[in-house]
Amino acid sequence: MDGEAHAGVNPWVVTFSVMLATFMEILDTTVVNVSIPHIAGNLAATIEEGTWVVTSYLVSNAIILPMSGWLANYIGRKKLLLTCVAGFTLTSLFCGLATSLPALIFFRVLQGLTGGGLQPLAQAILLETFPEQKHGQAMAAFGIGILLAPILGPTLGGWITDNYSWRWIFYLNLPVGVLSLLMMNRFVFDPPYIRRTQGRVDLWGIGFLALGLGALQVVLDTGQRKDWFSSNYIRFFATFCVIGLVSLVIRELKTANPVVDLRALVNRSFSAGVFLISLLGFILYSSLVLLPIYLQTLLGYPAYNAGLALSPRGLGSLATTPLAGYLTSKMDPRKLLAIGLVLGSLTMFSLSGLNLNAGYWDILWPQVFQGVALSFLFIPLMALSMAGIPKEKMGNATSIFNLMRNIGGSVGIAIMTTFLARRTQMHQNVLIGKITAGNLKTAEMLQGMQGWFHTNGVDQYVASRRAWAALYGMVQRHASMLSFVEAFWVMGVLFLIMLPFVLLLRNPRPKPQLQDPPPTAEQTTQVHEESQDEELFLVHG
Repeated sequence: MDGEAHAGVNPWVVTFSVMLATFMEILDTTVVNVSIPHIAGNLAATIEEGTWVVTSYLVSNAIILPMSGWLANYIGRKKLLLTCVAGFTLTSLFCGLATSLPALIFFRVLQGLTGGGLQPLAQAILLETFPEQKHGQAMAAFGIGILLAPILGPTLGGWITDNYSWRWIFYLNLPVGVLSLLMMNRFVFDPPYIRRTQGRVDLWGIGFLALGLGALQVVLDTGQRKDWFSSNYIRFFATFCVIGLVSLVIRELKTANPVVDLRALVNRSFSAGVFLISLLGFILYSSLVLLPIYLQTLLGYPAYNAGLALSPRGLGSLATTPLAGYLTSKMDPRKLLAIGLVLGSLTMFSLSGLNLNAGYWDILWPQVFQGVALSFLFIPLMALSMAGIPKEKMGNATSIFNLMRNIGGSVGIAIMTTFLARRTQMHQNVLIGKITAGNLKTAEMLQGMQGWFHTNGVDQYVASRRAWAALYGMVQRHASMLSFVEAFWVMGVLFLIMLPFVLLLRNPRPKPQLQDPPPTAEQTTQVHEESQDEELFLVHG
């Protein structure tokens, strides 16, 4: 919506309208994760087959997301928004009604296709609805959705699944979607500079985009389970990923009407912002996956409690997002971004100090401060990245920006879970090498375990075997704990690596120009005399 064209509409009403559907769509990327075992069991499928409920959504979502700016110009932004929300709501109903896994995966593909355009379109609308001096507030409203939804998703999904049925995860989208549809139809309008694309449809670009991003998402989601490039399956999709993405870049730089306009990356602030948001997505999404795994596998938390343990991060973000939006509009956003990076690194280094005896409070405070850090990261970064983008190019830029955040998250999850598995195996080998029959401490520990088993009615031979098994279990837990420590430490270092790139971002708030002081009486007299001399010269030559 253009603020000048529709000045009578309250911008916060527009914000609520578009963020309802956006929050719903982002929530659906994580809310299903904890319900996969229930879905697989209910639909007579294996856990690995059940993961395609998540993967199919992410693949279709990644394909449509960068096309949303072009689609808005092709069919109109308001019409595209209404189509996306209506389609997302309808496919949510069909997902809940699915009676087989293939049917559920099919409807999840359609759900991802209809929901993929909501994030960039909402961001573009908010940036256009608010004047430039209030872009910090606009991005604060957007930040609430993209920060809180991934955090609340696992908790909400676990609670719904435990108390009702996994089908209600999808049914809850129906009232939200209908309300958002009615509000957007009433309060959102196409800006006057949106011009319907009259040129030919870039079918080659769409094809290369679908091939490259679809294959990339499959590689990232299944790479660890398939042992990466030792698998012909992964090599097959990786080859098509490279072919698709390289062909896409060549095609989009040459065609007159690209489906994804990569020329926006010529803007230095925007390209630096895209790089930084990719790394932030890497850290945010990988930490959202690693911490629940640590809580469930090493500390014994149930799935719901593990999801609930992430809620302090959301509370920290919710409490400071309005403040971050206000400060972004009042001061140099680069300073806020630097503060957020330092605070984010400190929280990760704090998490790297956890151990097998960590309590809830040891996890709570780093989560709260990480939520604060994320508010001071995402909001200034979005405002800085989009400051130099013309309004008519905003839809395309927000599409690329959100795509790279999601790809960064997918890459982060893939790399950090692989890192965790490989480092756990390495530490396990090292620890096992130190456990020998001749080691005095090992012998004392085994003797104590055997004595405990023997006194509880187990014969001596079985007690010895159980003691060795218990000792091996301890080794596995300690090896896994060491790998988590290293993973959090690596993410803390990544925050610090981003600091120099903040200098590449341009401050959108120009420094006020110093006004010349008023002329003195002598200067006024001198100017008057000079003007009289000029008049006499012109008259008398």
